[in-house]
Amino acid sequence: MNILKKTFWSPYSVGSAIGLIAFLSFVFMRKTIGISTAFIRIYSFFVGLYSLDHISKNLYLSKYVEYKPVFEWQVALLVGIFAGAFLSARLSGGTFSFMPYLWGQRFGFSKKTRAMGASFGGFLMLFGARMAGGCTMGHGISEGMLFVSTAWIFLPVMFLSGIMMAHILYRNK
Repeated sequence: MNILKKTFWSPYSVGSAIGLIAFLSFVFMRKTIGISTAFIRIYSFFVGLYSLDHISKNLYLSKYVEYKPVFEWQVALLVGIFAGAFLSARLSGGTFSFMPYLWGQRFGFSKKTRAMGASFGGFLMLFGARMAGGCTMGHGISEGMLFVSTAWIFLPVMFLSGIMMAHILYRNK
């Protein structure tokens, strides 16, 4: 069977591949992988088209509008993740309307409710990532690989908070 047409991949294989990519990125490009900054860079670019004055007065946004192109390596990684997920779903015959049964049991099977929940959760994740100065990919994978102490604090806290939230959302089911 063609590997690109598989519906499910081994998490060990995928985790190893991500680790290898992170390692190669650091060795050859001297860059750690991460994508949360790409969202801010894209946002700052579009706000800057409307008002550069607003960007220059905002200390947070002004850090990300340096005179670099908006489409740099992190943005390319972000686009590649979405394109890869789309291509993978198409090649494997997956559907784009997947609804986890546990979610449906707890919150109903409405696609609109699922989309709103996923969007809100995504927003909270991005907001938290920016407050923390990086995403799970940046802190967990890249900094963990480099033995940065904050990454080794971040990883167990991330898993524990995820477990706690799952218990809150899906209790009694």
